[in-house]
Amino acid sequence: MTLWGGRFSEDPHEELMTFTADRSDRRLLQDDLLGSAAHTRMLGEVGLLSEEEARQLVEAIGDLLEEAREGRFEFDDADEDVHAAVERRLHDAIGPLSGKLHTGRSRNDQVALDLRLYLSRATHRRVAQLKSFGRILADKAEEVGDTVVPSYTHLQQAQAIPLAHHLLAYAWMLLRDIERLEEAERRIAISPLGAGASGGSSLPLDPRIVADELGMTGTFANSLDAVSSRDFVAEYAFCCAQALTHLSRLGEELVLWSTTEFGWVTFADRFTTGSSALPQKKNADIAELVRGKAARVIGDLTGLLTLQKGLPLSYNRDLQEDKAAVFDADDTLAGALAALSGMVASAEFDPPAPSSWVTALDLAEILVERGIPFREAHQAVGRLVARLLSEGKTLAEVSAGELEAAHLSFIPEDLEIIDPKVSVERRRTAGGGSYVSVLDQLAELRSLLGEA
Repeated sequence: MTLWGGRFSEDPHEELMTFTADRSDRRLLQDDLLGSAAHTRMLGEVGLLSEEEARQLVEAIGDLLEEAREGRFEFDDADEDVHAAVERRLHDAIGPLSGKLHTGRSRNDQVALDLRLYLSRATHRRVAQLKSFGRILADKAEEVGDTVVPSYTHLQQAQAIPLAHHLLAYAWMLLRDIERLEEAERRIAISPLGAGASGGSSLPLDPRIVADELGMTGTFANSLDAVSSRDFVAEYAFCCAQALTHLSRLGEELVLWSTTEFGWVTFADRFTTGSSALPQKKNADIAELVRGKAARVIGDLTGLLTLQKGLPLSYNRDLQEDKAAVFDADDTLAGALAALSGMVASAEFDPPAPSSWVTALDLAEILVERGIPFREAHQAVGRLVARLLSEGKTLAEVSAGELEAAHLSFIPEDLEIIDPKVSVERRRTAGGGSYVSVLDQLAELRSLLGEA
């Protein structure tokens, strides 16, 4: 079924329908029905439908909505899109009255509304998932307790930090992902219904009624913008891409940490895979796939931006391609969060102690506390490191005499600093890698992420 055959003398060619029909929009069915019910009630309130007509239409739409929610709604191969499918089913149910549903409405503003409703709901679902995963990371941070690991710069051991501090870094990233989605939802939840095909309508429509009934935050200010803009779709896809980029970074570290070389973590067998050739293998495939899927969603975002860049106002059929891309981005983020949540929840951390070299900066800062310029302190400790390396020794093996020889301001008691746990305990910077900071972060994150 098509919604535009009146001025044509021929039926659509099979190739035309094959190329132009959109199947991806079928997941907008419930949103299309909810929008149609709100539109019908508005038509009744402004007098474009009689009270009885509005009642019959709303009741029939409600029946279809029940079918949709139960998975019983049947599409036809001839349905050009979800809007055509709904009108076909309504006509089957109530006859010619179904033709009044499209009063004051175009597929241009209708599909924009459907997509906004869908993404508004999707926002809440992804936020809930992100919060849940953040709580898992917080749980793991508590579970690892006072375990100390090296932080890394340039993938070289840098400073001693609590492993919990490292895990919580990702929780803060997720929190920003949550904030981005919540802020985007304010812009998504604007109703375009009433904009019509491009320039609005001569009928006495009231877009505010539809927006209020659907729980949206406002209505459009410009009809051309309302039907032709997809920045809200690209913004949602960006939120997905950025969240997946964070998950990809975590995935990379989980892969590294689970190697024999690192030996920091093991995962439950049910969240890992094996090799068809190598019997000893236990692969962190979920983490690897998160990295790969992040790349795909970045591609979805790039496609959505490119889709918009050369379009004149207002609506163009190119915009039909927005749905497949944003649905893929949303589905991929949902799947990645579900799989990674299970994997991380199963993780058992047992990292080796960091090298004593991670306390080198602490030695330099001791000198700074005694009035030595940092550059001089840095040079003194650097020369000590070079000498120890040339002798095949680690910082943990330095003697009091060697320490004092490195700089006159060192004293034998400074040897206590060459202990990663002492280094962590001395840390003072708010938000830094100290045990006190970890406890503060956990308290704040628990508050911001809420309860399960």
